[in-house]
Amino acid sequence: MVDLSVNLGGLKMQNPVTVASGTFGYGREYATLVDITRLGAVTVKGLRMTPHAGNPLPRHVEIPGGMINAIGLQGVGVEAFIENDLPFLREKNVPVIFNIWGVT
Repeated sequence: MVDLSVNLGGLKMQNPVTVASGTFGYGREYATLVDITRLGAVTVKGLRMTPHAGNPLPRHVEIPGGMINAIGLQGVGVEAFIENDLPFLREKNVPVIFNIWGVT
């Protein structure tokens, strides 16, 4: 067995693997596809103090070779995250990296 654990500024992770903020939602969205407990950490999508609807539709377009998106940092806000999503991640006993953004 190889020890892949890392210490990222005091955050102890069982391995150096985390997910990209914004692409993994708040963790629950991918729980049926990925064993979250095997990740080193879950980096949640951007949070700000209050909910934010993001950009109006359409927010993405297919192009040759890929896709362009401009979601606009849609999110539930800190209170809703703490109430609805953080308990799920704590239950999984996985470190959480928060991506916090503001408007000023």
